[in-house]
Amino acid sequence: MVLDAGVMQNVVNLTQKQDPDLDSFRKLLPTLLDKGIGNLDMSMFSEDVKTKLFNVLGEEYQRKGKLQDAMKVFVLVGNTAKLTEIGDDYVRVGLFTNAVDAFRLADNQDKLMKLGTRCLEDGKFSDAIKSFRAVNNNAKLIKVGDECLHLGKFDYAMEVFVALGNKPKLAEVGDKALAEHQIAYAAKAYELSEDKERLSKLGDTCLREGMLATALKAYTQAGNEMMVQFIRQNFGSQLV
Repeated sequence: MVLDAGVMQNVVNLTQKQDPDLDSFRKLLPTLLDKGIGNLDMSMFSEDVKTKLFNVLGEEYQRKGKLQDAMKVFVLVGNTAKLTEIGDDYVRVGLFTNAVDAFRLADNQDKLMKLGTRCLEDGKFSDAIKSFRAVNNNAKLIKVGDECLHLGKFDYAMEVFVALGNKPKLAEVGDKALAEHQIAYAAKAYELSEDKERLSKLGDTCLREGMLATALKAYTQAGNEMMVQFIRQNFGSQLV
């Protein structure tokens, strides 16, 4: 979909000036916004003119509260100040995930660090992880992972330690999960840690509790062929 000929000619007339009349351009905004940024062909304009016009469009999207559309426009023109402003708007209304996206697109490391710290303190671990990953701060990520492990937030802890490639910490997650009888989390953490000894011990626990399928999977991942054969020969009919 493209603009009708009359509207596009008005835009062309405005932008043919060295310094386009942005106030006049703003009168065309309702039509331009209805078409959507993805449907506008601005290839005939100079980069300087396109930047000015896109910034006007982005500001109008922002004014109308269409922040996702505004972000798309500001990304196109590299307007990091406006992207940061939108991130601040999201923070004020508590939409931290969106704020992380805006600050990341603005490459605002300071804002990401502050937001990540706030999210960690508030227990918003997913957003804290996202913030610290965006700035590649491994020390902060470990802090998030340890806090999640302490609180039994095993999903988030595993997400952190997988991202860091920290297999000893993944094994630690499995130990705590197993101690709390969270077998599924323990199995996943041990699988990710590739700790064959722990996987085999998990198999023993599951076998004692009659969790045959889980025990078989753990023994298989541990490479414990003897116990795999034992289960198949003695409990094969129960695995169907």
